[in-house]
Amino acid sequence: MSNSFIPVTLTKKAAEEVRKIINTKNIPADYCLRIGIRGAGCGGAAMMIGFDKQKESDLHYQIEGIDVVVDKKHTMYVIGKEVDFHEGADARGFMFVDV
Repeated sequence: MSNSFIPVTLTKKAAEEVRKIINTKNIPADYCLRIGIRGAGCGGAAMMIGFDKQKESDLHYQIEGIDVVVDKKHTMYVIGKEVDFHEGADARGFMFVDV
């Protein structure tokens, strides 16, 4: 487990949705919620969320009772971000907001 500093947070709604996915999609017990970035070239970095096994280069956190991993190299990109879950007529899904 990493130190007490947690770079990214989950809203209660996002945590509920993650738990629902874990329970309905048969996510293996040894998988964690991975939060990070994809790409970082000229187009910039896009935030990403998914499930994955913890790797050596990961920092591990317990957020809202969920095991979360962030690659050490991605930490600076997720600091101050909060994962929320939006469910509306126009869209449904996870989104990152600055806190």
